[in-house]
Amino acid sequence: MNKYYFGTDGIRGTVGNPPITPDFMLKLGWAAGKVFASKGNGRNKILIGKDTRISGYMFEAALEAGVTAAGVDINLTGPMPTPAIAYLTRTLRAQAGIVISASHNSFEDNGIKFFSSEGTKLPDDLEFAIEDLLDKEVATVNAQSLGKASRISDAAGRYIEFCKSSVDSSLKFNGLKIVVDCAHGSTYHIAPAVFEELGAKVKSIGVSPDGLNINENSGSTSPQTLVETVLAEEADLGIGFDGDGDRVIMVDHLGNIVDGDEILYVIARDLRRQSIEFGGVVGTAMSNLGLELALDALDVPFVRAPVGDRYVMKEMLDRDWYLGGENSGHIVCLSITSTGDGIISALQALAAIVNCEQPLSDLCSKMRKLPQSMVNIKVANVVDITQNKTVQSAVSDVESKLGKNGRVLLRPSGTEPVLRVMVEGEDIDVVDKLVHELSEVVATEFAS
Repeated sequence: MNKYYFGTDGIRGTVGNPPITPDFMLKLGWAAGKVFASKGNGRNKILIGKDTRISGYMFEAALEAGVTAAGVDINLTGPMPTPAIAYLTRTLRAQAGIVISASHNSFEDNGIKFFSSEGTKLPDDLEFAIEDLLDKEVATVNAQSLGKASRISDAAGRYIEFCKSSVDSSLKFNGLKIVVDCAHGSTYHIAPAVFEELGAKVKSIGVSPDGLNINENSGSTSPQTLVETVLAEEADLGIGFDGDGDRVIMVDHLGNIVDGDEILYVIARDLRRQSIEFGGVVGTAMSNLGLELALDALDVPFVRAPVGDRYVMKEMLDRDWYLGGENSGHIVCLSITSTGDGIISALQALAAIVNCEQPLSDLCSKMRKLPQSMVNIKVANVVDITQNKTVQSAVSDVESKLGKNGRVLLRPSGTEPVLRVMVEGEDIDVVDKLVHELSEVVATEFAS
């Protein structure tokens, strides 16, 4: 069975186009309310948070109507990072958490993410159960059983204290000058306070959301302003979040961008230095080979999951490992929290900097990223790359030229009709030459 609405990270699309419409959100709220009420005991409640995009007001109201019509209470947090909703869902003993967000997308898009009562992504059976009800007519419970809505006035304070508690109480960031870019998103009133209260001197940018500027030329997906500000302020480092706060990238004092692979390495290295057991590291098919080689030098096990935080989490749980993530900056520190959390991840990296008394640039220098080059090939239909002998022969030829310190990755995009052709190796000129040779073969066989 395939899900019709749910993707790998909830439901997402352009505002005003189905399913990202007020009428659908009302029905989705009702369906979710019915499903979670059937799993709970006694009075049930669902937590609802959102990022800063303007359509969040509309969808918050629609979801509120649907959930309460199903006889379930609501706690509203207002703008809060996605991982904060995961945390608060657990600590407030809610049946579920709902986040209204399109993550790193621009304001024209929006979406819905769900968390279970444990603060994890929903299992497939619950998503199927919700989708089944979306074909039914909304049936409101009787008046005395309707849900009630209330606002949590101290949600931000609760989450700030949780973030601070993720590092040792003796650890202080005094003397560190940090630029924090919140992408005009849901960390705008959270992240600066966390780092300031831990002693850092903070220069905040991207903290003036107007509903239309979320992720606009800012944050983890557009870090140039962060780079420029770090250099202009002569800061020790910069930290950039995406619109809903589950991703993070960093910038060292020289203006070099530090991606999720490098942050994973910095955290893993410090855990190993302290002899803290975490099992190993889960990356993805897109993780740089340099991360794998650097972790191997530390004798830290490393495995790759398919692209997507859901698959990273599954691999971590299956192996009972506590650290994993993607090069996009979506990092999961499972010994601390239940989902990817940009602030938590940044704090672990900062702790490593303080513990080692070394700048971020020095810690990252221990891992040599190999050059990667990728070409996207538009395709008309879903294709099975493994069954094409011409492409497989070309892949084998490229792999033999790269040797042991190189690799080839061909994978269909999960969001658009393209095949991604990626080559990674030690020499950028060789990598560029080989990726174009291989992409020409793939285009001849599969291009639309």
